[in-house]
Amino acid sequence: MKTRAALAAVGVGFGLWGVWLMFQSLQLPQLIRLPLWLGGVVIADDFFLVPTTVAIGWLVTRWSIGPDHHRTVGAVRTTLLYVGITTLIAIPLLLRQGKGANPTVLPRDYLRDWLLLEATIIVAGAIVFLLQRSRFTLRRSRASSGDIGGR
Repeated sequence: MKTRAALAAVGVGFGLWGVWLMFQSLQLPQLIRLPLWLGGVVIADDFFLVPTTVAIGWLVTRWSIGPDHHRTVGAVRTTLLYVGITTLIAIPLLLRQGKGANPTVLPRDYLRDWLLLEATIIVAGAIVFLLQRSRFTLRRSRASSGDIGGR
């Protein structure tokens, strides 16, 4: 119980320190826009990200009900997870590329780099999927042929 209280006190302390730093670094117009931005994030999360995630999860689960799919669903879920995470990280770079007074801040072709990263993740996921599927097919074909147990 004492450990929880100590951890809670440390967490509250870090939170208050963050609020103090925010008030120190932001000007009044930025502080006024902050609740609007946070509200937009909540709306985007509740009305876009969560329904999209639930729909994709439902589709993958329905797909995994098919014959022999339960063994490869991990590769599909992991690939979708990595694609989603890297896309969320890349969105600010993709939206701000080439904008602003200083063109050297974001000098790279982030769209090309993001597409290459996503293609690499999808190819790696497809390879794992095919390896798991072929490994299962080989095991099943041996078992069904009666070749197990020295027969």
